[in-house]
Amino acid sequence: MSRSITRPVLAGLAASLLTVPALPTVAATAGLRAAPACATPLAPVRPVAARPWPQQRYDPARLAPLATGAGVTVAVVDSGVDRVHPQLAGRVLAGADLLDPGGDGGRDCAGHGTGVASIIAAAPRPDVAFRGLAPGARILPVRVSEQQVVQGRESGRTVSADEFAQAIRWAVDHDADVVNLSVVLYADDPEVRSAVRYAVDRDVVLVAAAGNLHDSGDPRPFPAGYDGVLGVGAIGADGGRATFSQTGPYVDLVAPGSEVLTAAPGAGHHRVEGTSYAAPFVAATAALLREYRPELTAAQVAERIIATADPAPGAGRGGGYGAGVLNPYRAVTETSGGRAAGALPVAALADDRTDPAQLARQARRAAARDRALLVGAVAGITAVTVALLALVVPRGARRRWRPAGPA
Repeated sequence: MSRSITRPVLAGLAASLLTVPALPTVAATAGLRAAPACATPLAPVRPVAARPWPQQRYDPARLAPLATGAGVTVAVVDSGVDRVHPQLAGRVLAGADLLDPGGDGGRDCAGHGTGVASIIAAAPRPDVAFRGLAPGARILPVRVSEQQVVQGRESGRTVSADEFAQAIRWAVDHDADVVNLSVVLYADDPEVRSAVRYAVDRDVVLVAAAGNLHDSGDPRPFPAGYDGVLGVGAIGADGGRATFSQTGPYVDLVAPGSEVLTAAPGAGHHRVEGTSYAAPFVAATAALLREYRPELTAAQVAERIIATADPAPGAGRGGGYGAGVLNPYRAVTETSGGRAAGALPVAALADDRTDPAQLARQARRAAARDRALLVGAVAGITAVTVALLALVVPRGARRRWRPAGPA
């Protein structure tokens, strides 16, 4: 059954925490004000060394020689981002706090925004396989909520829809190139709609979670439901749509959102699920494109991401997959996908950034073509020689031809 919710809800489900004894406190980054303590501190979790399945699918190291998101600012409008986590240290800018005015976005009492930010920009660390898809990107935290849906219930504080709209505008006005919105409203609010238009008009890529209420009738989620916003659903490790992930025309594509590993506030990692955690994979891909192809507009970046999605079982048929499954490598390297201003096709990759795999395929095809031509030429010469011999030898025999010898 659909329901109308006019306050933002973080689109993450209950996390599967890996609890261990308390970890030592990590000092805050120099020059930034330390966030006040949370009323209910999160349970500490341990670092996880195993390689998470989304990275088996996407392999950020393969993308690193092409782009890391360097020079790109991604705003994370969420529960705040903990900048002291070892994999986020030095990557989180001073942001804003609309939940507790006066803060800088570095307070995360839910762990949600930190997890989202880590999927985008977590730095590689020794003995830790987890890393962000765009580790060179800068994170701009905008704190708007601590509310999550846990076992079907919303809990925690959140801002009003008007304040959520202010958060989007604030991110745009503070030079965000990409805005990740893992926050869902289930009502069309005019202020939020206006803020989305404000961002679109200023060439900002907007990425939003498609929501987790599939079992409640797929109520239309916003901002994912607005034009100009990439709506992202969730898949599991088997490639199938996560059971909670909503279906509808607002789903543009899907990305990993079930049993996803993320950074936890302070240190360590935990496993989470929800379309909240699918959205930042797309936001990170947008950051890679904004670095690698800076001439593309926000609309072209979004179109390119959709055009290069991998086929999925229900893609294009209302099955909750949208155009298919996100493929960051294809989005960055393929020459197809996206339209330039004035309906011109996207330019080919620059000569100094040609896809090595494509070069190898072209070389193999050229070698095969050369071999085929050589074999054909030899076969043709042989056939002509045989034909000539068949014609000349009998005539020579009739004329009693003999090879020339000494006089």
